[in-house]
Amino acid sequence: MLLSLRLQRACRFLIVLASILGTVLLIPGAANADERHRQNWPQWRGPNRDSILGDGPPWPSSFESLQKKWHVPLGPGYSGPIVWGERVFVTETVNKELEVVRALDLRSGKEIWRAQWPGSMSVPFFAKSNGDWIRSTPACDGESLYVAGMRDVLVCLNCETGKVRWRLAFPKKYDTPNPSFGFVASPLLHDNHVYVQAGGGLAKIEKLTGAVVWRILDDGGGMNSAFSSPVVARIGNVEQILVQTRQELLGVLPDSGKVLWRQTVPSFRGMNILTPTVYNDGVFTSTYKNRTFFYQVENTGDQFKCQEAWTAKAQGYMSSPVIIGDHAYLHLGNGRLSCFDLRTGEEKWRSKPFGKYWSMVAHKGRIVALDERGELMLIDANPQNFTLLDRRTVSEGESWAHIAVCGSSLLVRDLSGISLFDWSQNTSKQN
Repeated sequence: MLLSLRLQRACRFLIVLASILGTVLLIPGAANADERHRQNWPQWRGPNRDSILGDGPPWPSSFESLQKKWHVPLGPGYSGPIVWGERVFVTETVNKELEVVRALDLRSGKEIWRAQWPGSMSVPFFAKSNGDWIRSTPACDGESLYVAGMRDVLVCLNCETGKVRWRLAFPKKYDTPNPSFGFVASPLLHDNHVYVQAGGGLAKIEKLTGAVVWRILDDGGGMNSAFSSPVVARIGNVEQILVQTRQELLGVLPDSGKVLWRQTVPSFRGMNILTPTVYNDGVFTSTYKNRTFFYQVENTGDQFKCQEAWTAKAQGYMSSPVIIGDHAYLHLGNGRLSCFDLRTGEEKWRSKPFGKYWSMVAHKGRIVALDERGELMLIDANPQNFTLLDRRTVSEGESWAHIAVCGSSLLVRDLSGISLFDWSQNTSKQN
């Protein structure tokens, strides 16, 4: 009799537990939330804005099974693709008149919606040879997509429908000129706000309304609008927005916009382009026709101090670095990949020349790199020597947009369209 009662209680407990688990699994977003987040590519340089993917199995050792799943023709654009859930968001410039945003189905490439607005402008100097089209990579939080147009405008779109939620035009609001090279820096999402380097300064904007909370570093816009994109960093145990303008590095408090520290970065004609990367309490960066720098930032309790820890002769350009362990991998202006020991500044090795520009994503000791010629490379991140594991041409046209990697899918945006490649069949062939 006692055994029977115990069995009944155990059965009731299992039924209740099954009911609870079933309810949880039915709640949207409750199940596999972490897995879905890992699959997203929500902003410039990925989930953490450092081009590092921390989760998931190791990557294959080759591109043996890399297959193109679909291709969608597009007008030209430099913006990297964004992935959230089962949707891909991509921008283009059409007929040198319109900026267009499209939402595509991740599995098929089929168009779900599109939005557009007038957005053409002419860029000067050497940038002219590469086109006047949209440059900044959007950012997504799953509900809204934040798109920066060339004429210094930020547009918030509904992810589901593509309808405009709000629009902020910096030239109209602050009486600033259109930036000479367009809105180049990519929006940063943090908590309930968007941070952008636009209108000649840095602005904090409410995500839901488009209201500007604060705006600092105002230089009047025009030529001095930033190329580099802001990132969230914890330096000296204080969360801050790390900003690289065309002349300086700065740490800014998110709440107030107070500048915690600032450091002049030597550059040629203000060509501070790449996104700086944090290592411990320091910042790694490199500038065009100048040098590579590592700045140590110290929190003394009363104030922050920044000083140059080391410098190297290597000259970066547009390609942002990735940091793996104690080493930084940086594609230089001469087309070579270099590896630096961040603790000492020693350059461990330098490869032969490749293309002019690389976008890189790293995962568990390997780097996938896409150059502007449409060549995809798989590299072993070995600080002792340069090891190219495999290479494959994935685009006939030039590709200046940042590659997006989601699970086993690789999204390549070239100047004539976007393609999705998959290498999942090769995941069992790992070193």
